[in-house]
Parts: sequence; C-alpha cells; structure tokens
Amino acid sequence: VQLQASGGGLVQAGGSLRLSCAASGSIFRIRDMGWYRQAPGKQRELVAVITSDGSTNYADSVKGRFTISRDIAKNTVFLLLNSLKPEDTAVYYCNADVVRRVTMSPLVYWGQGTQVTVSS
Repeated sequence: VQLQASGGGLVQAGGSLRLSCAASGSIFRIRDMGWYRQAPGKQRELVAVITSDGSTNYADSVKGRFTISRDIAKNTVFLLLNSLKPEDTAVYYCNADVVRRVTMSPLVYWGQGTQVTVSS
C-alpha cells in the first residue's frame, strides 16, 4: 500500500491551497484518513481526521480555516487550507488506516509529506 500526497507549495498569508493524498495497492477498505504536519523543530501534530462515515475532527488551530474531505471510491483524502497563516508552514503528511486485502488486518500507512510554506 502506498500513499501519494500532492498539492503543497508557497502561498502568501491569507491564501489557499488544496492537498490531495491517494492510496493505492492491496486495499480492502480504508477506515480513518488524516492529515498531520510537522514544522521545523517541532513534533508532528494532528491537523484533521475523517472517518469512513464522514465524521471529522480538527485541531483547534485550524478549525474554521481547513476542511478535510475524502473520496471513498478513489481512496483519496483532501485538505483544503484557507486563510493560511505563516504559522501553518510545515511539512504536511497524510495517513490512512488501511484494511489490507490479503491479510484483512488493519495497518496505518503514511504518505511522503508535502511542503506548505506561507509567507507573511
């Protein structure tokens, strides 16, 4: 199973970006999907998570600005980042709790990360 993230870039404060993360491989189904971020010198932190039934949860720092969604048929999760601030600058990682087709057991996979840089 592989997760491929895309959509990062350089944007001015107040701008927007849309991140995508597509899972591929021997997938029976995906349970939760989420986005984390890690800024230089800081620990990786949860940004947002979405369950298989569409329930969402956000870090307080991004509530009202970021929106997580998913396309279950395409095994893809999205993160819309609005009203970006310089403190949102980080490498953003996606993850997915995948039930694998061969073993029928769950395992969490991570994407490679995509850089988001917000200039002031």
